[in-house]
Order: sequence, then structure tokens, then C-alpha cells
Amino acid sequence: MSGGDPDPGREIIFEFQSVGDSVRVAAVDVATGEEVVISGPASTPQADLERIAARKLARRLQGREDPESKTPRRGGRGVII
Repeated sequence: MSGGDPDPGREIIFEFQSVGDSVRVAAVDVATGEEVVISGPASTPQADLERIAARKLARRLQGREDPESKTPRRGGRGVII
């Protein structure tokens, strides 16, 4: 996984939940149980939402493996992903 691209061999479960004019997408890595959530317009194609959620999950997993890959924000609160 480099540059936030998901590993093609990694199994990911996606959950879609409509919330008004938006859709909430949860992506869960089967091996680790790590979960990320995104939301977007309900008119966005499902494949695009899955791609974005998978990239966010890959970035989260990369951060777990390599803590130095995170960029701290000014003021010491959070990180830029």
C-alpha cells in the first residue's frame, strides 16, 4: 500500500446507509477490524464512494504500520492525512 492505494489482496467490507440526500459509507478491513467512515451525496456512484473509502482505510492502515508517515498539524492537534 503506497500513496494511500488499497492493497488488492486485502478484503474490505463496505456498508452503505442512506441519510437524507447523503450516503454514509463504512469500510472495514477484515484482517484487522479497522473501520473508517466517509459520507457523500447520494447521487455519487457507488464505485467512487467505495474507492474513496478504501483509500482512506489504506491510509489509516499505513499510519498504523508507519507512524512517521503522518504529518502533524500546527498546534499539536490531530494529523493531516
